[in-house]
Amino acid sequence: MNENSTLLVTVTGRDRPGISARLLSTLSVFPVTIVDLEQVVLAGRLVLGAVLGVDERVAPGVSRQRVFEEVRSALDKTAIDLDMEVGYGRGNGRVNAFGPGRLHVTVLADPLRPGALGAITSCVARAGANIDRIERLSSYPVTSVEMEVSGGDADQLRAELAMEASTQGVDVAVQPSGLHRRGKHLIVMDVDSTLIQGEVIELLAAHAGCADEVARVTEEAMRGELDFEESLRRRVSLLKGLDASAIGKVCEEIQLTPGARTLVRTLKRLGYEIGIVSGGFTQITDVLVERLGLDYSAANTLEIVDGRLTGGLVGPVIDRMGKATTLERFAAEAGVPLEQTVAVGDGANDLDMLQVAGLGVAFNAKPVVRQQADTSVNVPYLDTIAFILGITREEIEAADLHAQTEPASL
Repeated sequence: MNENSTLLVTVTGRDRPGISARLLSTLSVFPVTIVDLEQVVLAGRLVLGAVLGVDERVAPGVSRQRVFEEVRSALDKTAIDLDMEVGYGRGNGRVNAFGPGRLHVTVLADPLRPGALGAITSCVARAGANIDRIERLSSYPVTSVEMEVSGGDADQLRAELAMEASTQGVDVAVQPSGLHRRGKHLIVMDVDSTLIQGEVIELLAAHAGCADEVARVTEEAMRGELDFEESLRRRVSLLKGLDASAIGKVCEEIQLTPGARTLVRTLKRLGYEIGIVSGGFTQITDVLVERLGLDYSAANTLEIVDGRLTGGLVGPVIDRMGKATTLERFAAEAGVPLEQTVAVGDGANDLDMLQVAGLGVAFNAKPVVRQQADTSVNVPYLDTIAFILGITREEIEAADLHAQTEPASL
């Protein structure tokens, strides 16, 4: 289908019920087909675009030019009646089909400024890709928009957009389109400084009176002087003798990251499987599983004898590689392909897990993690992960409203 065989119609004006129906009814008397159609409402203004073709099966040998002239004349009259504006052009005859070369580009910022979004769209153009559609996903707690992009290479576009996003101070995620985006998913999150605020071992250390010593070991590990397992065992050894009742107190002190409950609640309603994997302790993660209704969890276990911590651990340590292996195990148990898994974490200990997952999200992470993850989120709201997955704020709120009004189970 060439450009001369189609007609592009664009209609704009104040939105109100029945506009689309009236316009399509006007077209119904002509031998035309709808090749492509898009409608959005922005701040009460409707924008409707349609690419029309001539149906030669209904009117064989008919002059396309004459049909399109009659369509324009009829739509002009209808537009006047509706107090709308109508414009015409040549369609490209292309239906926006989802294919291997189609990508979703999600942009998040607080606030999202025109200059930043302009720089991102320019970057898309320089990569040889075309933006077919832009949709707002949320206006709070951050503003996020999703662009449907065609003709771009995912790896190249991701790399170039990552650099531009850093310059503009926004977060950008690039994901391939396809049916898998709406399939069954598994999301696995780190715990300390991701699902919850702060570090559990620091809270325990405060009760044990060794907070400064634990902090010093943590700093050594961050400088690369200790690997994770050595660092963990040294810090846990400082807790020796702590009454086990302190664990219950720490559970009461834990604060979830803002948006954590919203994210978990929303994804569960959408059929996601949700797991957590932590370099922390099962005595804490078990409580989080119960509180949030999570499906999977794995963590290290503090050894307790006669009601007190021994300063040791039970079983092998879940380290950086162990987190990746755990994600693979969760995926196998859930029956979810790895390409349909999402991992979220903030530290170098999460890198293997982020790289194994179909989508790795660095959440308020250290620079080395942001650089190696598929995408990063640098705002303190965990529910922004939903926007990266294409879930809108309106869908989240609608699901909450539905849950409030549906009858209780018998």
